[in-house]
Amino acid sequence: MNSPLLLFDAIINLLLGLPLMLAPRTVATALGLPLPASGFYPGILGAVLTGVSIALLIQVFTRQPSMTGLGLEGAVCINFLGAGALAGWLLFVDLDIPLRGRLFLWAVALIVLSLSIIEIRSRFGGKSKRFSSNP
Repeated sequence: MNSPLLLFDAIINLLLGLPLMLAPRTVATALGLPLPASGFYPGILGAVLTGVSIALLIQVFTRQPSMTGLGLEGAVCINFLGAGALAGWLLFVDLDIPLRGRLFLWAVALIVLSLSIIEIRSRFGGKSKRFSSNP
């Protein structure tokens, strides 16, 4: 298990999710992000990120074989889709946001994408044991 990577992933999700869940409009304003008519969608996003984080923490810290959270492969899927969608919005949609908002969003997309690449390399980067000459 790649507990340090999952723990790092959980921390990133918590740092993004909790503030959005608890104070969506304040966080959006502070970061220069588009100000929603209500805090509904940023709040939901924050709740989802917090839920993903808790699932990752369960995966990292559980000692019970019957209890699982969100494993590495699931985290990679979420990270790639989230970072890809965010990058797509930044590249192809004319968002009316200040430079600090654009910079923050690009930083999030690049951090999450980089984390996914590190997670994939740690999972699939080594030699395959299936083809090992040792039984």
